[in-house]
Amino acid sequence: MKRIALGIEYDGTNWRGGQTQPDGMTVQDQLQEAIFRFTRTRISTMCAGRTDAGVHASEQVVHLDTELDRLPVSWVRGVNAYLPSSIAVRWACEVPGGKDGFHARSSAMARRYRYLIYNSPVRSPLWKNRAGWVFKPLDIGLMQKGAGLLLGEHDFSAFRAAECQSITPVKTVKRIDIEKQGNLIVFTFEANAFLHHMVRNIVGSLVYIGKGNHPPEWMKQLLDAKDRSLAAPTFMPDGLYLSRVHYEAKWGLPQREDVFP
Repeated sequence: MKRIALGIEYDGTNWRGGQTQPDGMTVQDQLQEAIFRFTRTRISTMCAGRTDAGVHASEQVVHLDTELDRLPVSWVRGVNAYLPSSIAVRWACEVPGGKDGFHARSSAMARRYRYLIYNSPVRSPLWKNRAGWVFKPLDIGLMQKGAGLLLGEHDFSAFRAAECQSITPVKTVKRIDIEKQGNLIVFTFEANAFLHHMVRNIVGSLVYIGKGNHPPEWMKQLLDAKDRSLAAPTFMPDGLYLSRVHYEAKWGLPQREDVFP
């Protein structure tokens, strides 16, 4: 039995999330159907992380087990031949399987998400479904100060969705960068793991700070209160991208250098 790892890129606009659902309208369902059409074998896949409806990925990682013998390039071209245009396999490689082998989810050391906000008085049709939109000018400095208070290990209950299934709300945030690139504001989040809606809930609260509705210290107050109702509403999914899943170098994954977004 061989274990194959795949790097997947997708536009999540028209899909009901990344994880399989009964209606089949998810990225994972489409991937598994394409694999079946390519191999004529029903093969299940395991994803590194779930993404919600409307959320994108520049590099989701999945693995599958199969007895078929195919070159990596065959997996890429063969599966892509049956995928819709909004989903693509970017790379493939064989990895160790079994009990101590590679696992897309449990072998992950950290995950990186990016959120894009188009910050302009007038909405842009070119960024529809690709970025969130805020028409009021946002103060980058204030948001950076607020974000800095979230670094390290904390209980992130204030930014946790009610339906979150994580065993613990305690996560370690290793990095939050906020940069302005023209009319775009790019948020980069890196942590050992994320709660359901955690990034979108944090972005919503940082936007409140950027508008001047609250001081940066409000983020610390939210952390301490551990009360989701006190934080800002969940921000729109449009601008959220799973951009990288980090693994040990020993697995030899041909992951791409950091790409935008």
